[in-house]
Amino acid sequence: MVDIVTVTEGEFAGWKTWALKGTFDQTVGPFYFQMSGTGRVRSAFRAEPHHMNAGGRMHGGCLMTFADIALFQTAYNELEGKAGVTIQLDSTFIDGAYVGELVEATGDVVRSGKSLVFVRGQITTGERTLMTYSGIIRKFTPRD
Repeated sequence: MVDIVTVTEGEFAGWKTWALKGTFDQTVGPFYFQMSGTGRVRSAFRAEPHHMNAGGRMHGGCLMTFADIALFQTAYNELEGKAGVTIQLDSTFIDGAYVGELVEATGDVVRSGKSLVFVRGQITTGERTLMTYSGIIRKFTPRD
């Protein structure tokens, strides 16, 4: 499994992130998450110029990437220390984010079994919903 680290400074101090140096996730992100008092995971990142499309709004691919990351952050406890792979990710785009906005995702595990975890969630900024998503993760034990 990939190590999780706690951020020690800046806007996301106290939040957690994955220790993934040089990966696509870090190139596009970085993305952060924290557990609420109720056990619900909240994921977030600050919209920057490199997240925008030519029209000045957040690129849909960025939102899809964030949804995929939030899918795993939401399902983290259900993975029970195993690795996982996204086998389905559905999305509905509703609005766009702009540079400087805090983009957040929350979700719920709908069902978790021996090999599959079903998650649904939403991505927001302030009071605006940007996207809703649902996805399925297949759990597996990595090969040595």
